[in-house]
Amino acid sequence: MWRLPWGVFALLAAGLLPLAGSRFYLYLGTDIAIMALFAVSLNLLLGYTGLVSFGQAAYFGIGAYTCALLMVRAGIPFIPSLLAGGLLAAAAAFLFGSFCIRLTQIYFAMLTLAFAQIVWAAAFKWNSLTGGDTGLTGVPFPGFLDSPARFYYFTLAVVGISLALLHRVVGSPFGRMLVTIRENPERAEFIGVHVRRYELAAFVIAGFFSGIAGGLFGVFNHSVFPDFSYWTKSAEVLIMTILGGMYTFLGPAVGAGILLSLNMLVTSYTEYWPLVLGLILAALLFLFPDGVMGFLQTRFRRHRHPEARRA
Repeated sequence: MWRLPWGVFALLAAGLLPLAGSRFYLYLGTDIAIMALFAVSLNLLLGYTGLVSFGQAAYFGIGAYTCALLMVRAGIPFIPSLLAGGLLAAAAAFLFGSFCIRLTQIYFAMLTLAFAQIVWAAAFKWNSLTGGDTGLTGVPFPGFLDSPARFYYFTLAVVGISLALLHRVVGSPFGRMLVTIRENPERAEFIGVHVRRYELAAFVIAGFFSGIAGGLFGVFNHSVFPDFSYWTKSAEVLIMTILGGMYTFLGPAVGAGILLSLNMLVTSYTEYWPLVLGLILAALLFLFPDGVMGFLQTRFRRHRHPEARRA
């Protein structure tokens, strides 16, 4: 596994981005940082627990709407609103997850999608609260983050702290038990592990950090829309996770950077960008079946241990 200092190095390097003097790259960097947190939180389910969620956008959207509503309608400061968004997303994850963990494999995945569509439908139809299909607009930057550069640095700080906490989770006995459940849930049950309880805990933790990412995303865009909870958002972050490498901690974050950068590059050159981007992603997934970080990790290990290559 790539250890956390690599993540610290990446955050320090990202801290130099505002020095480039380009507002465009500053916005791109903020977008990547937020989606990196979203992808890594999903990977607690996918890569570590072996649970495929097609509905993670539900918690992303709940966090975004909660944070925006508390700021705009109730006048609550940004940081408490952001934390409230994460907590409400975690509560929703607990509620939905209590049902989802009763199923396995494709049935689990489809039920997560069904709950996400319920959240999307509520956001789309509840005009008096969410603004319906027009969404919530006019979500301001908080006073102490009144410039893109300041919000970027704040986002890096929140993402860095969140990733450090998630890294502690996956490196703890709890995290190692999640991997055991992923590899052989029947054996875990046999030795006395309450598998559903562990899966539900992972579901709630992933929901909390997805909600934090959603809250940041809503303020970053100055608006929140029902599409934040739509299945396409879940598919997007799922692609990021697989592309970067779901069996590495930082792989999903790398996948977020690759996908968003490719999207920016391709859309600026051709109107047929969905086709071109799809072909590029298909090629990358074919060339790196374990993800980009998984490939690099394997090469790094072979370089450090040549005897493994000869074996």
